[in-house]
Amino acid sequence: PPLVNSLSALPAALLLDVQLPFDHPSWDRPEGWYEFAELTLWEVNADVTRMIFLSRLPVIFLALGLGLIGFHFARALWGVPAGLMALFALLLDPNILAHGRYSTTDIGGTTFLLLATFLLWRLWTAPTGRVWVRLLLAGLVLGLAFGSKLSTLIFVPIFALLAILPLYGERWGWRPAGKRLGHYLLAGLLSIGVVWLIFGFQWGSFQFQTAPLEILNSVSGPMPTFWAGLEQIAGLGSGGRGAAFLLGQFSTSGFLGYFPVAFLAKTPVATLLFLVAATLVLLWQRETRGRAVFLLLPAALYFMVSMQSALNIGYRHLLPVLALVYVLIAGLAPLATRIPRSQPAGRLARLGMGLGLTGLLAATLWIHPHYLSYFNLAAGGPANGHNLLIDSNLDWGQDLLRLQDWMAENEVGRVKLSWFGSADPSYYGLDYDPLPGLPRHFDLWWAVPFDASRPEPGVYAISASNLWEIPLQEEKTVFPWFREREPDDRVGYSIFIYRVADG
Repeated sequence: PPLVNSLSALPAALLLDVQLPFDHPSWDRPEGWYEFAELTLWEVNADVTRMIFLSRLPVIFLALGLGLIGFHFARALWGVPAGLMALFALLLDPNILAHGRYSTTDIGGTTFLLLATFLLWRLWTAPTGRVWVRLLLAGLVLGLAFGSKLSTLIFVPIFALLAILPLYGERWGWRPAGKRLGHYLLAGLLSIGVVWLIFGFQWGSFQFQTAPLEILNSVSGPMPTFWAGLEQIAGLGSGGRGAAFLLGQFSTSGFLGYFPVAFLAKTPVATLLFLVAATLVLLWQRETRGRAVFLLLPAALYFMVSMQSALNIGYRHLLPVLALVYVLIAGLAPLATRIPRSQPAGRLARLGMGLGLTGLLAATLWIHPHYLSYFNLAAGGPANGHNLLIDSNLDWGQDLLRLQDWMAENEVGRVKLSWFGSADPSYYGLDYDPLPGLPRHFDLWWAVPFDASRPEPGVYAISASNLWEIPLQEEKTVFPWFREREPDDRVGYSIFIYRVADG
């Protein structure tokens, strides 16, 4: 969906004279989007660095908004100390910091989804006055969430389940449950109008590509692009996007354990311990149980649905879970301060809270500025990350300019580069001999320009994701010589340096 992408493009559209190659044949081909983007960034326009910087600013503001929403949500549920704790955690988690500065839809979808969850809570718990205002706000933000990232649609049935459960301070009954469900359905209808508005009230022939749905292409309707995108995402979810990687293994159908491993390996240990404590304590106590279930249930259901998907490409798909987890964890703050300091339990609770928050801060300072490559110490840290997960968990091409700095510092004039990233190394003046890469020099995977069994002398710079030869489905025959060796150096945690000497 276009909302977050449009927000990302807005500063550059307003402040720069951006040229778009509409006259190029790629503009008229559905599969030509990548070629069109390549032309736009690297050939037609002259200042890629400024375009990228400006496109990231809206995402940074959305990440700040995520922290503020978490503050207000946790304060409404648990009180002011909880709000401050949620704000602290959401703005310092290394995974949120990583994706909160890239021009993607992940943080935008997470931010609007957390806000929608908060507004639904207010809709179902606030006094009856001004219910239509709260309903309209809930519908608006649901539409913003659905117009930001298609995976947020998983929450449509989850929110319906939350509406009928007795989590709001009253005994279960058909009348209050039906009332909440009715309010949710009205907000949902409004959200469809908001999504249609985001698509510019698009109306046209449907564009389905699968056989059962192609019959609908003969008629017109609203948002054909939206429904076609939903169809494509459903196809990716069942068939993956290439081969998924987990713990040194590959699968074209995904791994059931992918997201559990990702969550355990990339979530700070302090957060995991807090989560266990919050789940036990808040569910145990009757007065906090309903609020805890309201947060835990959607997080758990979304997590379980994600586990069924073959689209195993990154922890970033769990960011909605992480946001709900931090609002839940914040519920420990008032409980810890409620116990008198004079009691051993009070001192222990305060000590645990202090150590946990200090641990989260320490993890963030430790990994700075390599947030994307964060793996907790229990998983072996970021140096071991490439043995567990790759792609956007570790290596998204973020260390290209650091490679250039490394070459200057080590007086290396030219490298043999296997690059995992969409940037053009030549644009930044990096001298290199191309090795098989993704997406650049993709054809070299089947025309390898060196002896894979005995590489020629030189300095090899190989991205962590490419080291596992993602495009090759069966035999991994390009980089086994390098996989058997420890790198001589690393650039960040995503580019490995190998010095191959004569003989």
